[in-house]
Amino acid sequence: MRDTKKIRLFLLLLAFLKGACASNIDITDCFIGFRTNANQSLNPSGLVDGNGGNVLSSDIMSAVGFTYHTCLSQCGSGTQSPTWAITSQQFSAWLSPYLALISQLPFGAKHKVDNIMSAILIVGSPVLAGYSMILTILNANWISRRFDNLSFPNTKFAVRTLISLQQSPLRISNKESLLSSLIVLPGNDGWWRTIADGLDYAHTWSIASATAIAWVVVAYMLTVISSLSDVTSNINSNGQGTGSVLLWLIPIVIGWLKLSPKCDYTRVSKAMENADPMAFVATNDSNRVVKASDLSGRRAVFIDTTMEDPSSRDEMLTPPVYNYARAISWSRSAEDVFNAFRIASDNTKEHIPVAGDTWDNADELSNRKGDASQVNVYCGLPYAVQRPWATGIFSRMFKASLLPLALQWATTGAAVLVVYFTPTVGLGCRSLAYLIYGALATIVWAMLVMSSILSHYAYSYSDTPRSPYLYLSRAKSPFSSIAIVKIVSNLLRWGGKLVAIVNALGIIAAGFLQFTSVYDNCYCNSSVLGIGPQYAYTIVVVDGLDLSQTTAAWAGAVALGLSTSGIFMFSIGLLTDLVPF
Repeated sequence: MRDTKKIRLFLLLLAFLKGACASNIDITDCFIGFRTNANQSLNPSGLVDGNGGNVLSSDIMSAVGFTYHTCLSQCGSGTQSPTWAITSQQFSAWLSPYLALISQLPFGAKHKVDNIMSAILIVGSPVLAGYSMILTILNANWISRRFDNLSFPNTKFAVRTLISLQQSPLRISNKESLLSSLIVLPGNDGWWRTIADGLDYAHTWSIASATAIAWVVVAYMLTVISSLSDVTSNINSNGQGTGSVLLWLIPIVIGWLKLSPKCDYTRVSKAMENADPMAFVATNDSNRVVKASDLSGRRAVFIDTTMEDPSSRDEMLTPPVYNYARAISWSRSAEDVFNAFRIASDNTKEHIPVAGDTWDNADELSNRKGDASQVNVYCGLPYAVQRPWATGIFSRMFKASLLPLALQWATTGAAVLVVYFTPTVGLGCRSLAYLIYGALATIVWAMLVMSSILSHYAYSYSDTPRSPYLYLSRAKSPFSSIAIVKIVSNLLRWGGKLVAIVNALGIIAAGFLQFTSVYDNCYCNSSVLGIGPQYAYTIVVVDGLDLSQTTAAWAGAVALGLSTSGIFMFSIGLLTDLVPF
């Protein structure tokens, strides 16, 4: 019985392999043979002109295509045999430069697998990459503007430090008066200067990155010019659609290089370690301070990559694409630091010293000395009950979504235009693949952003000692609403990453499928998806055909993709000029 089943499975496998091997067809030869036979029999049934209309029996040889059902009956359901010379040419011209450009993205994670995943996330959801970038800039601009009006020592160092730590899981602590001491005590001036200078490094333009970007731009322009000058050449395997759908990579890479994020885990950790010995903490004796390192391993400003139960694991990862997960918690921490500086600055403007009642104009540093309770009061710490959401965070998240969505759908739309208006005009396999890519990229962004909101909500209201908002605790059991929110957040994050992986692999596979002529079959070439099987037809002979509509669509697609990419880069340039990076 078992042997019989094995024999049946083997025969089925042989049949499948035989069908796969026999599936290669030549639609052009098939059509020419069918048209010749039709001309001899004066039977034009199944033949169509350039608009899909029937041809007369006296004009059979002017037919340029046949109906979908005729194509199936005459040629079968197989695919066009690939021409490897054309495949390699199209791949090297349209896809290879983009794959090389991915290496110029900033990474810097502690583990290589996280760097690989960040690259997959960027390719799988360009919206997410652009969103993380612009939200980083908007947050930096927001906190910089808030510090502008303060007149307290180290405010400029503080804002530089906070901006530089956007790629790290920033945490703030005032246990044992750590934060208030760091802000108020004059002995900590060196800490602020050291940490700001230690984080002042640039991951920006290099010969390799400039060469890679120039290669992609030049290759894209040359291949676009070539394809527009000879539209009929390899019209169904032309890679302009692939080149357009990946055009977003150029402004994304240029934007991150201009932004120069501090995402190198090793360098950031080293900068924090170098500044640690310079941090002092107030004691119960106003004339005595101690090093923070002598008290415990806890610090006022620190990056926490070892948290056992983080709100989101993505928050712990330093590649910039993960800023979507850190932006909310970073904004809350940054605003906490700002509020402490603001209250201290207000006291200084009123000439109120930390200890005593009289302001000393002769020795201004003495006005910033006091015991632990006094420095806490001077900064307004601990804070009263406050929301876990920083001021204006949702407004910035909304604004950060607009340009990336426009870039995603402009490049996707450009790719769809190219293949949609390529004969046969209509929605087909190629255009559907690009639409699916754009849709899934948007879905990934929506899932991960929602996950970041829910994870921060669950963390802020959770009943854990690490929560900075313990007074808001509501979680009572594993089945509480907070626990459910956390589960939903994790599911959204895992699901979003899975969709991103599928989408990234899918768009690269779609390019290969097009270059290897897998889409060259009766179904895809007839645009059955858009026209319907009853009215679908495939255009085979394009020589002498009026392709002005196709040429215009291709040129419009190029203009759409390039103009939107240019607007994106111009906007990034304007936004970064407003921030002291």
